[in-house]
Amino acid sequence: MRILGIDPGSHFTGYGVVTKGVGGKLVEVTNGRIMLDLDMPLPMRLLKISEGLNWVIRQFKPDAVAVESMFFARNAKSAIVLGHARGVALLSAAAHGLNVFEYAPKTVKASLTGHGTATKEQMQRMIKLLLSAEADSADAADALAVAICHIHHHRPGLTVGTLNPLSV
Repeated sequence: MRILGIDPGSHFTGYGVVTKGVGGKLVEVTNGRIMLDLDMPLPMRLLKISEGLNWVIRQFKPDAVAVESMFFARNAKSAIVLGHARGVALLSAAAHGLNVFEYAPKTVKASLTGHGTATKEQMQRMIKLLLSAEADSADAADALAVAICHIHHHRPGLTVGTLNPLSV
């Protein structure tokens, strides 16, 4: 099982691909972030997110995509722009025929650390422990965490018909 985790954002979009290896060991395949020029108009930034994620999907061929569900932003404009970036991530996955699973931030944190209020530092330590690798950036770490969360929650044999991917 190879999972692409995505941390969508309007400044940076993080990605991380994790696979479940021999004996259930988690293995980091790649991670990084798509850097966006804030001077570019929003449609061009969204296009760059799409192009970057499409490249990652073609290059690393994930079996599914996991995205952190939306949290409440500090202001309405930020929430709308984040929603656009998330929409591009969902569209990129769907365009490649991949199932998309969303996880609440507290679920991701609890899946890695045992509690839903973990700090960024605690999350990064667990990622390093679980993958024997460090993320290239905080955005990539968040994406790896979502991918790991999906691997922890995935039940073999369940299909889209028996598990609604967007309601996890």
